[in-house]
Amino acid sequence: MRGKVVLACTKCGSRNYVTMNNRQGQTTRLELKKFCKTCNSHTIHRETK
Repeated sequence: MRGKVVLACTKCGSRNYVTMNNRQGQTTRLELKKFCKTCNSHTIHRETK
């Protein structure tokens, strides 16, 4: 089962990206290095609740 996951910037906290992720059996949050429009740089984005 795949579900929507919202990714938020760790630096400024803005929620920039929405992606799909397989949540079954996952205990840790997804972390990706993406471009943040607010910070104007590449930062780590984490999955939010």
